[in-house]
Formats: sequence, C-alpha cells, structure tokens
Amino acid sequence: MSKGKVCLAYSGGLDTSVILAWLLEEGYEVIAFLANIGQEEDFEAAEKKALAIGATKFVVVDVRQQFVEKVCFPAIQANAIYENVYLLGTSLARPVIAEAQIKVAEENGCFAVSHGCTGKGNDQVRFELSFYALKPDVTVIAPWRDPAFFNRFAGRNDLLEYAAAKGIPVAQTKAKPWSTDENLAHISFEAGILENPDTTPPKDMWKLTVDPTDAPDKPEEFSIYFEKGLPVKLILDGGKKVITDPVELFLEANALARRNGVGRIDIVENRFIGIKSRGCYETPGLTILRSTHVDLEGLTLDREVRALRDQFVTVSYARQLYNGMYFTPECEYVRSMIPASQTTVNGVVRASCYKGTLTILGRSSETEKLYDETESSMDELTGFSPEDTSGFIAVQAIRIKKYGEAAREKGTPLTL
Repeated sequence: MSKGKVCLAYSGGLDTSVILAWLLEEGYEVIAFLANIGQEEDFEAAEKKALAIGATKFVVVDVRQQFVEKVCFPAIQANAIYENVYLLGTSLARPVIAEAQIKVAEENGCFAVSHGCTGKGNDQVRFELSFYALKPDVTVIAPWRDPAFFNRFAGRNDLLEYAAAKGIPVAQTKAKPWSTDENLAHISFEAGILENPDTTPPKDMWKLTVDPTDAPDKPEEFSIYFEKGLPVKLILDGGKKVITDPVELFLEANALARRNGVGRIDIVENRFIGIKSRGCYETPGLTILRSTHVDLEGLTLDREVRALRDQFVTVSYARQLYNGMYFTPECEYVRSMIPASQTTVNGVVRASCYKGTLTILGRSSETEKLYDETESSMDELTGFSPEDTSGFIAVQAIRIKKYGEAAREKGTPLTL
C-alpha cells in the first residue's frame, strides 16, 4: 500500500535519481517534477529515466520567463551581489522552482514534496522556507537529513555504486565527482576535488564559457539599453542584431559572454547554515547585464539615492536571496524599494568583451541630466565660482580642525 504521493524535484542527475529509487523503496508514489529554468539538458532523456526508475508521472514546467522578469531583472536593478563577488545564480532560481513545484504537487494530489539538497548546504533552507510560505501545511521529505538515507549513502561513491546496481545511468563519474547545478543565469560546481580550496579547477570542468586564453583575439563590442534600470535592448554585430524580448536578450547576453570567456569566478563563501564552502561559478550574461547597469547608474542615479540603495537595498536583497528568504515580509518590503530607485536609470552603455574581461567604452542618456559636461569640466568656469569652494572647504574643516587640535593637546598629533 502506498504511503502517498510525493512530488520530487528531479534533475535527472545522480542524487535525485537515487532519491527517486529510494522513495519508491520506502513505499511512496512519486511525481517527478523538473523545472525548465534554462539549463542545457535533455528533458526527454530525463523523463525517460524518471519513468524507467518508476515515477508515476513526469512533469516539466517552463519557468524561464518568470525567472528572467521576476527575479533576475530585479536583481540587476538592485545590483545584487553576495560577499562582493557572487551574483547569486543558484539563489535566484530557488523561489521560482519552489513555486512551480508546489503548484505541480497541488495539481497532482501530493501530500509531500521532496528534494535532493544536502544536509550541509544552503539550498535545503531556500527550498523549504519557500515551500512552507507557499503551502504551510505541506510535508517535506529531505532524504539527506534522514538517517535511513544518509547512513546508507555516506557519499557520492555510495550513490554511484547504488546507481550501477540499479542500472540507473548517470553523467557523474568517480573521475569527475563534483556536483553541478545549472540554470539560465549560471552553473555551479561544488564538492569532490573542489572541496580542497587550493585545488585548481581542471580546464575541462568549466562548461558554459570558453577558456579566456582560447577566446577570440578581437574584442567584441555591444550596446545595452536600459529603461528604469531594466535591460530592454541588446545591440550586437555593429547594429545588425537587435534583441528586445527579455528571455532572448538574456540568452544573447549569455552567448556573448560565453564565447568571450566572461563570467567565471572561484570563491570560498559563507553559507547561511554557518560553514564555509568553495564554489566555482560561471555567470556569463548576468555578469554583463549587472556590470553595465552599475556603470549607467554612475551617470543617471542621484548620489544620495544611490548611497541609500547601496547601503540597504542591495545588501539586504542579496542576503535575503542567498538565505532563502524570498517569500518573507522583509523581502517583499525590500523588493518594493527597488523600482523607486530606478526611475532615472535610463540610457545606453557601450562595452566590449575580450578574453574574460568586460570593458566599458562609454555611456549616454537622452533623458537624465545629472551629468553636465560643461559644469564638470576642469577647463571651464561654469556651474559655480571656484571661490564658492573655499566656503565649502571651510565648513567641512570645522570639526576636522577640532579633531586635530584635540590630538595635539593630548600629545598625540595625527600621523600616518
């Protein structure tokens, strides 16, 4: 007798294929759910594998448009970044996948949802907090936190041996034991030999981007137009190619960065759960779109608005995404602040990609006039009189003079 229906987030990879077989052994009926979030994957092969293992049903949901428009683009507007380097590629995808999985679970009468996240990672938190927000009465089955599972499968070698015994084909091998997660924004590489932070990733590990040393010898120029901080047009090939559809624009930005080796990072980060982890990431298109957006803000965004956004919205939104707090009142509040900061971010940025680097070539805006070329010129007396600066400096110096005087009176004059 079945214990009930479970909707499993199924990727077709090693972990979730073994988990699918294990859930069946445990007496559950399994609906295999796969989100098409832009990963380069053979969905037909994944369906064939899931049904061959024993899933009752296989469901693919295309969430690429929601992913780009509802999550990636706001992250670009906010310049979201974690620990000054990670563009949150995995984190961005989780609320979109969770929402689609809960919908599939409800449509198929599943009392529970399940996932293949490890017991030491961030994704278990991201998924489950989203699940509980979207469907508070849902049951979550997390095999990697179940002693019956993790005592049986201590690591990936055990999973590989189980898969071989069950005749489950997997792409991962003992020679390449790292774990990957891919979506439209990026791919991550973790575990296996990468757990030693001093191990250089092998050249054949990287999947999305050309090795920068093998990239074309000529820079590739392009232009990106923004309206209210959102990328609305990408121009390539000297104006011959113009892309405006959000998903297509993101795909073209990816292709541009990929062929020029742009978007690789190798970092050690602080997981929300409290431990450090080493991750290698390829985030091609998002790197281009965020970097050009940052540049345009220099021309179009008021100084104080930018300072407040950078100090609060950018940091808070990145942390909330990373920690899996998307469906929370505080994240809803922070998201509401993003559009208000972007009303003036309108214009175009010209840039080029070359052997792993992104170079800004220029920027302009027809509507925003915060920058005045004549006023900013060092060669023209326009905008204000140089004498006015004397008063400005005098006012700024009041407290600094007192600071210097106090230091001298104490016998500790200021020094380097």
